[in-house]
Amino acid sequence: MLDIKFVRENLVKVKKALAKRQTNFDLEKVVKLDDERRALQNRVETLRAQQNQLAKEGKSAGRRTDEAVKVKQMLKDLEPQLAQAQEAFKIEAVKVPNIPLPDVPEGEDASKNVVVKKVGEIKLKEGKEHFEIGKDLDLIDIDRAAKVSGSRFYYLKNQAAELEFALIKYALDIVKKEGFQLMIPPIFIKEDIAWGSGHFEAPNDDAYHMRSDDLVAVGTSEQSILPYFADEIITDLPQRFVGFSTCLRREAGSYGKDVKGIFRVHQFDKLEMFSFCKPEDSQKEHDLIVALEEKIMQGLGLPYQVVKLCGGDLGLPSAKTIDIETWLPGQGKYRETHSSSNCTDFQARRLNIRYKSQISPLKSQISYVHTLNGTAVAIGRTLIAILENYQFFDKAQNKLVVKVPEVLQKYCGFREIKSKK
Repeated sequence: MLDIKFVRENLVKVKKALAKRQTNFDLEKVVKLDDERRALQNRVETLRAQQNQLAKEGKSAGRRTDEAVKVKQMLKDLEPQLAQAQEAFKIEAVKVPNIPLPDVPEGEDASKNVVVKKVGEIKLKEGKEHFEIGKDLDLIDIDRAAKVSGSRFYYLKNQAAELEFALIKYALDIVKKEGFQLMIPPIFIKEDIAWGSGHFEAPNDDAYHMRSDDLVAVGTSEQSILPYFADEIITDLPQRFVGFSTCLRREAGSYGKDVKGIFRVHQFDKLEMFSFCKPEDSQKEHDLIVALEEKIMQGLGLPYQVVKLCGGDLGLPSAKTIDIETWLPGQGKYRETHSSSNCTDFQARRLNIRYKSQISPLKSQISYVHTLNGTAVAIGRTLIAILENYQFFDKAQNKLVVKVPEVLQKYCGFREIKSKK
């Protein structure tokens, strides 16, 4: 949610900045509804003050009863109008996305995203896809998962399951050195809390809802780490967390996309970085998160490219998003494995997350924090990249083999995966 005071005072500037998003919304309507809400709020507050004054005078003098009755009736009429005006304003205000930062590229969709750099040599330009390798080496069972759970589920087996834990430990050893505290958060959050992230707005709501319990399943641990400090004032920043969780997504808008394999599924595990920081530090914090993502990828020896998302491809709460796309020989292209976003104070305003700073010996100030998130490891997609980039056919053994990245070997205890047949 944007600061409506800032919007009112900088309407032209805000409209110009939001034009980068290439979306249609009526900012003037939001301001008009705010005008109506504020006018009713002022009127109600004036009447309440008048009512309090009359109550005091009535106790001491026993008069002015008629005027008190009149004020009471006026409040009875106006308070429902105020509630309606506040709700009407909120409905429109939450549709307004975050303002893109100045260095976000122009563009209407993903085709206009900008490749910032490519890192690592592509050693294998083509090869088997991960689901073929997974079946050949008894690592992934999609058919039985379909029997049990339906489409877009899978069983992760044997050395692939061991690699999941190796990846988690490897990534944790890197990010914890930068002060990220390990957290295993809830995978279900309250509906009203979910709203605070900005990821559950229709028509882009991709979550599983438990309506009878007023709960939502998280699609990333960002969504349950973010509200950790809801309605609190933080005194020590930055606060950095790295959360491990199972993530659940309906993938409702993905019909026909990535139907084979485990690239796009309903359930997956992920290690996510999250930071609460001062506004003046958020760009530096974003740079740190991206640098850690790159360090993890470089250690794994996987070729990747860094991509800056254009305005039209940003999510509602994001002011800037940087993706990492990893080379997949089986598909012959780069695919997204990491994403990191600076959400400035957009989410903090929704969830009332603030911090206290001392601006002089006798004066302190309370402001909204900035929130940032970034993938440390999306397990499934990283396993895909390892299986496809490290595959080779051992002619001597006449077997398909997958070499394990050297940095993972000390965590998993084996150097390669090969068919047992």
